[in-house]
Amino acid sequence: MIAISRFVRLSVRTAALAAVLFSWTVLSARDASAQPPTPTATLVPSGSVAFSGETDSNSPALWDIVEGTRMLYVLNSVSGRSELSQGRWVGVLAQVGQITWEGAAPLGGAWMESVLADEGGVWYGYYHNELQGLVCPGSAKVIPRIGAARSFDRGVTWQDLGPILDLSLGTPCVSRNHYFLGGVGDFSVVLDADHRYLYLHYTQYHEPDGVGVAVARLPWASRDEPQGAIDVWSGDAWIPAVRLSDEDAERAGVHGPFAYPVATPVMPARSSWDDDRAAVDVLWGPSVHWNTHLEMWVMLLNRANSNEWGQEGIYVSYNATLEEPGAWSAPVRLLEGGRWYPQVLGTEPGVGTDKQAGRIARFFMAGGSSYLIYFTRP
Repeated sequence: MIAISRFVRLSVRTAALAAVLFSWTVLSARDASAQPPTPTATLVPSGSVAFSGETDSNSPALWDIVEGTRMLYVLNSVSGRSELSQGRWVGVLAQVGQITWEGAAPLGGAWMESVLADEGGVWYGYYHNELQGLVCPGSAKVIPRIGAARSFDRGVTWQDLGPILDLSLGTPCVSRNHYFLGGVGDFSVVLDADHRYLYLHYTQYHEPDGVGVAVARLPWASRDEPQGAIDVWSGDAWIPAVRLSDEDAERAGVHGPFAYPVATPVMPARSSWDDDRAAVDVLWGPSVHWNTHLEMWVMLLNRANSNEWGQEGIYVSYNATLEEPGAWSAPVRLLEGGRWYPQVLGTEPGVGTDKQAGRIARFFMAGGSSYLIYFTRP
């Protein structure tokens, strides 16, 4: 319990400092002039393309070779279930069917938001999971968390590797947030160029001081045993998880053997759901990819402006290196309004996915694409 309290105090102090020093919403003229030039992104209307399944999360994609032919695989998730589809390109995807689980499926459902494959062809999936009624009985609101899974048959069947990032309840059972009572979720996962770490860019809903886009990392070497292996970015250091006794876990309200620190958001909420302000101003739902044309990482985000998660717009941010979570550029609005879960799908056959794209990519939101997105170097 002492370790948990230390993490929480550290995160609160660091989050407060980060909100003052690095707020993305206010830049003085001097600060703005000191910023290095950033790329630009432009949406251009194009013919419509849609995923084959219903979509209520990020939709991961990857390529694999089947009988000598490169095939694109996409997973779409809704209501805690994921559908797998495949095809020669995104415009001709055909449904393979709903994925199945070896043993019981994750309690609360699984929205598969990122999938990567290792050199041996094993797929590793990372899913958004929602717990209901375990801490606040009778509430229809849920506590999201992030879990891991793996597949040996190209995504048809999955083994659950359990939760890898979870937070104790930091929000009263009565919250103005329409959906959540704290927790973490709505994320994407990418692997660095050296294959050392998986970087998770996720939404943290820990009220009132920890709401925003946060970053954690998981050693790629720990992908088969990921529980307890994750580090969370605190603003100046990576803080590891702590193993708890059953008694301490129960006291902390943690649904597993590990306690994870509250992160310092790299994009803190200007006004969260439960901070006693009338407005809501939260960036959430990051989707990150490596852009080969810019030679930079690109993040697309939603921006919520109401308790019901009204969509103010879709934003874009850039970073040259994953090793510096605080180096993401100030988000710039790409599209007014829009719909949830913006992401790219690279157009390069055999390599373009939601995690890698070039100068021109397909821009998706809500599972459909009616725009191309063009990236321009500064």
